[in-house]
Amino acid sequence: MENAAQFSFPRLNEPAPAFNVRTTHGERSLADYRGKWLILFSHPADFTPVCTTEFIGFANAAPKFAEMNCELLGLSIDSLFSHLAWTRNIKEKFGVDIPFPIIEDIKMDVARAYGMVHPGAADTQAVRATFFIDPNGVLRAMVYYPMSNGRSIDEFVRLLQALQASDEHGVATPENWCPGKDVIVSPPKTTEAADKRATEGYNTVDWYFSTRSL
Repeated sequence: MENAAQFSFPRLNEPAPAFNVRTTHGERSLADYRGKWLILFSHPADFTPVCTTEFIGFANAAPKFAEMNCELLGLSIDSLFSHLAWTRNIKEKFGVDIPFPIIEDIKMDVARAYGMVHPGAADTQAVRATFFIDPNGVLRAMVYYPMSNGRSIDEFVRLLQALQASDEHGVATPENWCPGKDVIVSPPKTTEAADKRATEGYNTVDWYFSTRSL
């Protein structure tokens, strides 16, 4: 078994690991995305059916992500030429253009830095990992899927909407929150504040649970 130290795992609310890479759209670095949200996602291999459906899903949602100031960036441990051939095949067979870059990561440098390689799943492939990086380069969310099951792109749109709402308004969001639904007000942190909560005009169920509209 390989030394576990070879496989690093980034942590939420800390700077995302920097990278300088070759992609299907030319050279890219994490610094290029400063000022924008970035969704960095890995897939096990090019020319595989589950990954193909995911790339089509990301491509179809790309305009929605762009509206939210968010770029997309794919990755697999395949060559640049494999990426180019695969995206051209998706265009030919499915009629879908892939508008975002795909990282060539043959040496697995980015995959290892982001914890995309899980030895229990595969030593030479990246699992279905998805990372949300905010405009300041901070890692805000991580989502992992098994190799056998495709991701929900709609959920990533929803999660980004929730993250942006939390940042803008200083609130939390409940289960399956979508724009237009009430948000959660931060619980009071002192006895005095807890006593006042019921009089503050929120939809208060109890001192620790209050919601409001945006």
